Formats: sequence, C-alpha cells, structure tokens
Amino acid sequence: MKTIYLDNNATTAVAPEVLAAMLPYLGELYGNPSSMHSFGGQVGEAVDTARERMAALLGADPDEIIFTSCGSESDNTAIWSALQTQPEKRHLITTRVEHPAVLNVVQYWERQGYHVTLLGVDGKGRLDLDEYAAALSDDTALVSVMFANNEVGDIYPIQTMAEMAKERGVLFHTDAVQAVGKTPIDLRHLPADMLSLSGHKIHAPKGIGVLYVRKGVRFRPFLRGGHQERGRRAGTENVPYIVGLGMAAQLAIDHMQEERVNVARLRDKLESGLLERIPDCMVNGDVENRLPNTSNIAFKNVEGEAILLMLDRLGICASSGSACTSGSLEPSHVLRAMGVPFNYAHGSVRLSLSRYTTEEDVDFVIENFPGVIQTLRAISPFKN
Repeated sequence: MKTIYLDNNATTAVAPEVLAAMLPYLGELYGNPSSMHSFGGQVGEAVDTARERMAALLGADPDEIIFTSCGSESDNTAIWSALQTQPEKRHLITTRVEHPAVLNVVQYWERQGYHVTLLGVDGKGRLDLDEYAAALSDDTALVSVMFANNEVGDIYPIQTMAEMAKERGVLFHTDAVQAVGKTPIDLRHLPADMLSLSGHKIHAPKGIGVLYVRKGVRFRPFLRGGHQERGRRAGTENVPYIVGLGMAAQLAIDHMQEERVNVARLRDKLESGLLERIPDCMVNGDVENRLPNTSNIAFKNVEGEAILLMLDRLGICASSGSACTSGSLEPSHVLRAMGVPFNYAHGSVRLSLSRYTTEEDVDFVIENFPGVIQTLRAISPFKN
C-alpha cells in the first residue's frame, strides 16, 4: 500500500540531495572542523558553506547564524538570552497560539516571577495589533511571536510587530520553524532581533536547527563550555547534519516559487474537494493569509483521533495538530484560543503538503476521505 504523506508540518522527508551531501561527512570526511590540520580544515569549509547557504535563505549575514540541535533549543536560547542580558526587565509578550517550545518556556518564567502577556486571537486566528501595542512597555524584555502557525497555517504580521517593538526598544524574536522555505523571509528588511528554525521542516534531518541573532544584539549562550559557533553554542559541530541543512537551505531557495504556487494549488484542490463532498465541515484559520501547504479542516461531530486511525489504514498520514501535543484527546490549545466550537474542534485534522506531494496523492485523498467521515458519523453517539 502506497503511503500518502500529508503531515509535513510535523516533519518532512529528507531530500535525496540532502542525504547525498551528508554521506561523505558520515564516512571518510570525519575530521573535527575546529582542528588545525587540513583534514579537519576541509570539514570546516563545508560548515562555512552551509552557514552561507542558510544566511542566503534568510537574507542574513553568515556570522549571524548559530547552529543548534533543533527549533526548540533555538526558542529556549532566544528567551534565555533576552532575560539574562536584561535582568532589570521582567515582562514577556507572546501569544496563546504559540508552539509549546515557546509557550511552555514563558510559562516557566512566569512561575519564576516574570509577568507574561498572552495575546489572544479571533475566530480566524488573527492577532489584534491594538492589544499588542497596549502590552508593550519599558519593562518588556522580549516579544516572541511565531511567524506562522504550525496547526492552522496562519501567517502573522511579523513585520509590523517587529517594527513596533523596535520603536519601544524591545527585543523581538520569531519562531519561524513553519515559515522558513514556504514563504520569503528577508532579515535585511525584517527588524527581528532573533529567529528560530528547524531543519526537519525543510527536508533536512531531525536534530539540527538554527538561531539567528542580529549583529549588535547582546547575547548570552544557553550551552556553555566551548568556543564553537563563535563562543555562542558549545559542543563539537554536528557536521553531517549542518551540511545537510545547508543543502536543504539551497533547495528551499531553488523551490520557493514551486512551494508558493504548485503546492498551494494542490492544497486548494484538496481542500475544495473535501468541502464539496463532505457536509458539516469547515476550514480553521485565515484562508486569505496562511502558509501555502497547510489546511486544517474541522468535521462536525466526529472524533479526530478516529479519523486519523481510519486514514492510516488507507495509507494516508495526517495529524490532529502539533506533533508535540497530538497524544492528547483534547482539542488543541490553538483551536480553543480561536473559539472553534467543541463539536468541530474535536474533529479537526491538519493536512500539510510538500513539494513531493503529487496530483495522484490529492486525488486519492479526495476519493477516500468522504467515506471515512461517513462511516464514523454512522456510529457517532452525537446527532448530526
């Protein structure tokens, strides 16, 4: 049975070009990039190339790129650094719809005595900039707002929010894990101070990420003990994965237009096909301003976990929300914050595509998904 993979916001397939680039550094090119000898030096050059490729994708300077283990480490480091370099400030701003990698961290700092503002969203997941402006203060150490939502795909007004923070002298961080490679990001014009990303969302392997830190921003390392990453992140560099991430960054540059046009076309075809064939369903989020690959659809009076199990029997991989919280039977915190009615939120499924998704994949899902909902509604204890 063919696997139809529509869970790319959870993780992506490693691109063949990425794997090919990595393999020499898992074998014969095993030198330490910090070594003085030429055998290690050639490995160090490969790390430099990867850094340059990632900087090119983001519109950044290579010296502003710090390689980490993942997006979560990058998020934690950004928040930690902002608080440690500004001990006199005791206020954090984020949103109710952040990924747990940010939301759980700011809640930890709240328990340590910090004041935290959680910005709300409307029924489409949109932020209120007036609420944001009112929350900014001289005591604000950091604003951390995701670039795009991992569950519903909404893209947030990061440009405006970063500019507003800059006007107040407040540091601004964005978790861009879901946005990088799917929508253009140019840090030459976006005044964010820090930005996080994760390799496994852009067809690199799991276990590699980046924290961008703008030149001139005071920084305190989260991991100490070595000189690596210009003294900003200790630990011998994970060379094969860094090289792979560099290749993935180059592929993201090369395929950006495809991601924005063809993937969005397939997403729209899938979404409209399901909405036409299945009654009592709706799209969650802001359909006018979202990632090109993401569709979150709510099916009334159906259990989301049951939908996923039946789709899995058909070889279709989907998700009920964030992979970090999908073990819960409760509707996601994102849908709750949006006020999605419980009988819809409980039956919400996220379908996330990639450039490897085909027309045939979409046609198969459109053909078979309605039967899944029909079967489940026939045995549902709720009245439809």
